Order: sequence, then structure tokens, then C-alpha cells
Amino acid sequence: MNETIQANSQVLLHFSILLEDGSAAESTKVHNKPAKFVMGDGSLTPSFEKCLLGLSAGDKQKFTLQPEDAFGQPNPDNIYHMDRTKFSADAPAEVGAILAFTNPDGSEIPGIVREVAGDSVTVDFNHPLAGQVVTFDVEILEVSAAS
Repeated sequence: MNETIQANSQVLLHFSILLEDGSAAESTKVHNKPAKFVMGDGSLTPSFEKCLLGLSAGDKQKFTLQPEDAFGQPNPDNIYHMDRTKFSADAPAEVGAILAFTNPDGSEIPGIVREVAGDSVTVDFNHPLAGQVVTFDVEILEVSAAS
């Protein structure tokens, strides 16, 4: 019997995240490494998981999600102005650069350099896809009961 995806299913799938212009922001097909996760484990947003419920192996679907249901809207509190001296040749303050910054707790968070003005560098710590309408294109490969 072909299992359908339920609240605690283990799922193996290929997915692509497409932007409004049709370009792929991310895709598991590039390196042919499908994603494996358990529904509800926090890997995916609740709205994305809701789109998967009821699908089974072999199903292909496309879902378009508004920013609120995907990566959220950009939060102005996640934009910081930093001193240019905090940057180096390894991590240059160049517009468009995506750099890893260390949080006080030791974890790393990516930030995108948005503006460089004199000694002030504007870094945006919002998710790179925040504020964007995205289309998830999924192909379900395997569904099993979570162990």
C-alpha cells in the first residue's frame, strides 16, 4: 500500500524553490541529493508541511506561497550597521557579499552586505528569501511511518 504523508511521516523528496522570475533559489536536484525529514521536526515551515499532507510517493506538485507562509517578511530589526573595521580580506565589506557572523551563543548566522558608506557597513540578517513569493516544486520519492 502506498502511504500518504501524515503528521509524523518520514518523507524523502526532491524539491526546488523557485522565485517569481522562474529562477531556482535552491534545488535538491542539482546534486541529486533528495531531502529527508520527518513531518513536524521543524525542517520545513508549517505552511509548507500543510501542502505535503496527503501526497504519496510518485506525486509531483507545485505550491506558490506568499512571503508570510514561506520565509516571512523582512524585519527591520534584523538590519545592522557595523563598523568597517570588523571586516577583513577574508570577509570583505562588499555589497552583495553573504558572510557568516558569529552570534553571542557561538552559532553562525548568514548576513548579506547591503550598503557600504564610508566606515559604515549595512548588513541584513533576514533570510535571503524573506519578502519573496516562492514556488515549491516537489517530487515525493518515499513516504514511511516515522520510526
